[in-house]
Amino acid sequence: MVVSITKQDLRYDTLKKSRNLRWDESPNQVPASIEMCENAEDVAAALQRAVSAGQRPTVRSGGHCYEDFVVNNPGGVILDLSLLKAPKLPGDGERYRISAGSNLGEVYIELFKRDGVTIPAGTCYTVGAGGHISGGGYGLLSRLNGLTVDWISAVDIVTVGSDGKVQARRVDRNHDADLFRACRGAGGGNYGVITGFLFDKLPKPPREVITGGVSFDWATMSEARFVDIVMKFGEYNATRGKDPDTWGLFTMMGLSHSSGGKFGVSLQFCNPDGTCQDLSVVNEFLDIFEDCHATPEHSTIYAGQVVPRTKPEGKACPGQHALTRHPWLEATVGGAMGGGSSRAKYKSTYMKENFTAEEAKCIYKHLKRNIPGTNLRGSILAVDSYGGATNRPELQTETSSWQRSSVMKLQYQAYWQDAKQDAGHLQWMSDFYTDLYSIDNVPKPYAGTPYPGKHYQGCYINYPDKDMLAYSFWPQLYYGDGDLYPFLQDVKQRYDPHNVFHHAMSVRPKEVAG
Repeated sequence: MVVSITKQDLRYDTLKKSRNLRWDESPNQVPASIEMCENAEDVAAALQRAVSAGQRPTVRSGGHCYEDFVVNNPGGVILDLSLLKAPKLPGDGERYRISAGSNLGEVYIELFKRDGVTIPAGTCYTVGAGGHISGGGYGLLSRLNGLTVDWISAVDIVTVGSDGKVQARRVDRNHDADLFRACRGAGGGNYGVITGFLFDKLPKPPREVITGGVSFDWATMSEARFVDIVMKFGEYNATRGKDPDTWGLFTMMGLSHSSGGKFGVSLQFCNPDGTCQDLSVVNEFLDIFEDCHATPEHSTIYAGQVVPRTKPEGKACPGQHALTRHPWLEATVGGAMGGGSSRAKYKSTYMKENFTAEEAKCIYKHLKRNIPGTNLRGSILAVDSYGGATNRPELQTETSSWQRSSVMKLQYQAYWQDAKQDAGHLQWMSDFYTDLYSIDNVPKPYAGTPYPGKHYQGCYINYPDKDMLAYSFWPQLYYGDGDLYPFLQDVKQRYDPHNVFHHAMSVRPKEVAG
C-alpha cells in the first residue's frame, strides 16, 4: 500500500530534503507529496495517479543525487523507493534480484551471507542501488570484476506509454533489448521507474583484503615534489596498472586542499584468486613513493591485522607497517562511508592517460589557492584508479557505460555548511575545473571541459554537474561523441514519448534536443 506524505504530514519536511543542503531553501520547488512505495505494484499505482493528475514524477532510492533532479519538483510527486526491498536474495529462482530501494550496504550483507557473492559497486553504505547501478556505478572491486551493469541479466521497470497508461516491463537481451541497454549505464530518471535488477550470476568477493597508504605534509610540499607524486601515481595506473595481476589493486589519491594540512594515497588489494598471500604488487606500488617523504598511514576506520611491509627481496621495512589485513565483508561494511548532509558541489573526469606536468602544476596551484571568507578544508580532488576489467571494449556496445578506455577517474568534491560560503566554494571549483581543462590537451572549441579524445573520456553521469549545460555539446561529455546519445534519444522517444521522466540533464527527446 502506498503511503502518501503531503505538506500537512509531520514527516514531510524531513522526507522532502536532499542530502545536498544547497537544494533545501526554495519553497517554490517542493513537491506536493512524497509517495512511499513498498513494491512494484505500489510504484505503478502511484505513477499512474501522478500521470493522470498531470503531476511530474521524480524518483528517489537512496537520495544521493548530486544535483536537484529529484527535489526540484514544484507541485509534483516524489516516488520514494527506499521501502522497496526484495523479501530475500536471490529473488527469482536461480537468479539474484536487487531491488532499487535497497542500499548498497544491505546488498553486500545479504548477498554475502546468503550466497557468498557480491556486486562490484561503491563504498558508501547508504547509497541506493537504483540510481547507483543504472548510472554505471563502480567501486573497489571494479578493476577486478568490472561494473555492476556488466553483470545485469534483466531489469524490472515501469514505463508510461503514448496513451498515458503505465506498463510494468521486464527487459533483457531478448525483450525490449534497446531499453535494457539504456538502463545499463545511462543514468536514472530517463525512461521510467526501475524497481529491480536481476543477475544470472555474480562474482565471488575476495576472502580477504589488504588496506594501507601513505600521506604527505602540505607544510613541506613544493610544487616540484607535488608534481612528482601526482605523475608517479598516474604513470603507474597508465602503464603497470593495465596488467591483469594488478587488477585486484584499487588505489585512491586524495588531493585535499592545502588548508587541510596533508593529502594522501590509499589502497585496497587482493590477488586475483581472492587471497592476499602475495603482496608484491602492493609493495611495488608503495615503493614508487619511497623517495617522496611519505608517511605510512593505517586504516583508522576499522580494525584488522597489521601486516609488515617488506621489500621485493624479502627484507623488512623498519617502521613501514602501513598495511592491514581484513576479512572482505568487515572492510566493505565496517569501513563504509555514509556521511551526513552538507552543502556540496561535484564535478568529474575520466582520464585515458597520465597527468601532464602542466596539469599537475595547475592542480597544485588551485589546491594552494585561497578564497577570502571561504573555508576550503572540505575541498578535494579524488583520483581513483580505473581500467582493468572495466575496460572490456565489447561492453561498450552492450551497455550505456561507454568509457572503456580510461585508467583514472576523477571526482572534484567540496563540502561546507554555511550558505554564506556558497559563492566562494562554487567559484573555487569552477575556476579550478575551467583552468585545468583549458590546457593544450583540450581542443579550443571544447576548452573548459574534458571533452572525449586522446587524453580524456568525458564525465560520469552519476556525478552530474549542471554547469556543463552551458556547453551545447554537454551530452557528448557524458555519452561520447559517437552514436550512443542518438541511440538513447531513440529509446527515449519510444518508451517515454511524452517526456514524463525528465530533469535538467536527462536524455532529451529528439524534438527538444540540446
